[in-house]
Amino acid sequence: MNATPAASIDTELLVIGYGNTLRQDDSVGPRVVERIEALHLPGVRTLICAQLSPEHAESLAHARVAVFVDAAKDAPRHVRLQPVKPGATTQLMAHAAEPATMLALARAVYGRAPQAWLLPIPAVRMGFGPNLSVTAQRGIDDATRTITRFAQVAV
Repeated sequence: MNATPAASIDTELLVIGYGNTLRQDDSVGPRVVERIEALHLPGVRTLICAQLSPEHAESLAHARVAVFVDAAKDAPRHVRLQPVKPGATTQLMAHAAEPATMLALARAVYGRAPQAWLLPIPAVRMGFGPNLSVTAQRGIDDATRTITRFAQVAV
């Protein structure tokens, strides 16, 4: 049996923002990552996607630390980083993966998973259209500040 060599780390902090940019507050993940990209923080790489999928496992395996940014209807009103550990299985049960599943997949296929955090942003409106709720707008601001501060200590 051949062991998969562990991926080498070439990204200090990977920030992944995901969500549907056509569905109001569901677009907060990509919007936060656009703001982080504009800051050009050293050692920070960003990724925007509609949903987490297996092809993102390789990018995760090459990161020392990852932050997943997404909208959540059940998120607390205050934006806070929450630790995420690799899941027990790499089995995808739906059309999109959860962060824990992505970490498990990175570990299984590439030999390592980064330390990881979830940054859920409170979402109120999930209808079609570009308009964000006041709650989501505040969440974007808070998440951008949180990631910026986190990058200063994580990188």
